[in-house]
Amino acid sequence: MAGALPTFIVTGFLGAGKTSLLNRLLRDPALAGTMVVVNEFGAVGLDHLLMERGSEGVVLLASGCLCCAQRGALLDTLADLADRRARGELPAFSRVVIETSGLADPGPVMQTILSSALAEAGYRLAGVVTLVDAVHGEATLEAEAMSLAQVAVADRILISKLDLTPDSQALRTRLAALNPLAPVLDAAASPADLIFAPQESLGVRPLSLGRGISAFACHDAGIVSLVLTSAVPIRSLALLEFLDRLASRHGEGLLRLKGLVLVREDPARPLLVQGVRHLLYPTRRLPAWADGVAQTRLVLIGRDLDAAAIDSLFAAFSDEPQADTPDRAAMMDNPLVL
Repeated sequence: MAGALPTFIVTGFLGAGKTSLLNRLLRDPALAGTMVVVNEFGAVGLDHLLMERGSEGVVLLASGCLCCAQRGALLDTLADLADRRARGELPAFSRVVIETSGLADPGPVMQTILSSALAEAGYRLAGVVTLVDAVHGEATLEAEAMSLAQVAVADRILISKLDLTPDSQALRTRLAALNPLAPVLDAAASPADLIFAPQESLGVRPLSLGRGISAFACHDAGIVSLVLTSAVPIRSLALLEFLDRLASRHGEGLLRLKGLVLVREDPARPLLVQGVRHLLYPTRRLPAWADGVAQTRLVLIGRDLDAAAIDSLFAAFSDEPQADTPDRAAMMDNPLVL
């Protein structure tokens, strides 16, 4: 999608420091030409007044949460911004950053940006940045299911308030287990061009040269992080069928899907696959395997995912042989049976 506006979501639970982060980053010349959309939950919006920049670069969406009542408002606002930019009524901004309410589920926000209407308006989802408070982060993850979802869908996780706590290792370990895709960074020390760099590749190392599925985590309100690996190329049509079946079976439980796929028609170039819940991003070819290992690596993060069933489903669509089973068991357990 050449020329599309990279659009980033900044999320994190209440008090994580989203506005403070944006105030620091928006003073960085690397973020010149950035349009900020601020969502607040409540009758009176204040966060947009705390943004240390000209008001023409900040749009407020108040009195609702982007994951519910305000989704239509977000779509209309972004479409209007693109139209006014094209007519020259606004500065030619080259990036959009959406700061969600601390109570917002980022999944529906991602789905809105991925909608066909916004794709036609010239937007593309470039990444999700999640802030976690170093002081209260572990307690928040224990108490608030929404904070788990915010971490699970992140492309980058930023820990704020590290200067207020002597040791963050336990929190870092938990975040890495919840989301093996996302690097965990210091919010105060990370530069803007790192935080808002588009996500182009998978952030986990190859686990094996064979096929298998590994669970990174199986806790935190049933959230599981799975990594599916295979050195056997899969046909493009079979991959689409697998992804469609996966989304239909797991529905809202599949919080995030991201991976590099070894496709039979073009094994030299990995296929970048991403999705959120029912919705898949447009797939894209990368020029080469960055680490030199031609191997499918799919990471799935969701609630109550069945690792064995997903592994079996992928094997069925990739034409990989499986161990013999009695006829009745084969009929009952066939992953392709509706």
